[in-house]
Amino acid sequence: MSDDETLRVYRARAEEYDRRMTRDEPEPELSRFIAALPPGARVLDWGCGPGLQAAVMQRHGVDVDPVDASEAMIAIARDRRGLPARQASFDAPLQGPYQGAWVSFSLLHAPRADLPRHLRALSEALVPGGLLFLGMKLGQGEARDALGRFYAYYSRDELLTHLQTAGFAPIDIEERADTGLSGRTEPGLLILARKDDA
Repeated sequence: MSDDETLRVYRARAEEYDRRMTRDEPEPELSRFIAALPPGARVLDWGCGPGLQAAVMQRHGVDVDPVDASEAMIAIARDRRGLPARQASFDAPLQGPYQGAWVSFSLLHAPRADLPRHLRALSEALVPGGLLFLGMKLGQGEARDALGRFYAYYSRDELLTHLQTAGFAPIDIEERADTGLSGRTEPGLLILARKDDA
């Protein structure tokens, strides 16, 4: 499911988003994720936006598959970063197998009711022992921000239960507040997990 209003906001603000999210150094969680991957790993960047993290992964020898629902974001990822980015919603079939999946504050745009099936799809697309990074906002229910983007919020326990049900075992969990495109600072949860070997 792709929310039309959320996509409209990203279409109108893709350039601003790219400027605001560009960093001189990769985020520590991205560096840890890359370090935990096998050499030459194939990784899904699900909700890649303008391709900032995908470009870092590619520079480190990762075979990255950047995917986003926003055509404007995909255009920046392709044109500015030379990435093989493709446009697809969360409902499109995944093109695994992957050794890793980077899902950084993107699945929070999917309805709460859809999260279990999206996590199952990720689990099915990952090889046994595959690595998952999941970033989500902490809170309750569903809401729109000041820009009109749809968000689903979860408690720490809810996210960990959903991951366990989908066959993932968390190996690192960090809580951190960040200020997003709307200017609001909200708490988030950063989870590194592995798919069960069985």
